[in-house]
Amino acid sequence: MAQSGPAFDMADFLDAITAAVRPDRAWPIVVHDHELQTLPAAQVHNPSELRIAGTLPTRTFEIFRQTIPAGLSSDMQRHYHETVHYVISGRGHTELEDDVEQWATGALIYTPPWTWHRHYNDAADEPAEFLTIENSRLLGTLGIARRQSAGLATVGEARARFGDHAERP
Repeated sequence: MAQSGPAFDMADFLDAITAAVRPDRAWPIVVHDHELQTLPAAQVHNPSELRIAGTLPTRTFEIFRQTIPAGLSSDMQRHYHETVHYVISGRGHTELEDDVEQWATGALIYTPPWTWHRHYNDAADEPAEFLTIENSRLLGTLGIARRQSAGLATVGEARARFGDHAERP
């Protein structure tokens, strides 16, 4: 059974779920937008605002709401964890290694592990809003979390700064 990608089949996936996955009483089960906690700007390394749903009792993933102001971008970064951004609103593009992908409201943006990437808000007059989900908590629990930021750089500048042959996961 394919876990993801073009060969993924929903029926096979549902059949593979076993009784080993049991419900757990974890609270809170709802965190409202006004309860999200803003990460300090000094830890974000770019003009984005990141707010985390830190009080959710997730064990393997983290959820953020990310806002990229009009005409600005996130930092050029790479990390061991996988990330999915759901575009709540806005339009822009993502620079991912040697590729550029356009996105708009309703799109899902996938970032593979240890891949240089940077998200750009192409609108001159409105912010881009993402719901960001990443499995960083799982990798942190396993002691293998790693992240590098090259700041507001290009892929080429990031490669030059950190080296093309940097350690891979």
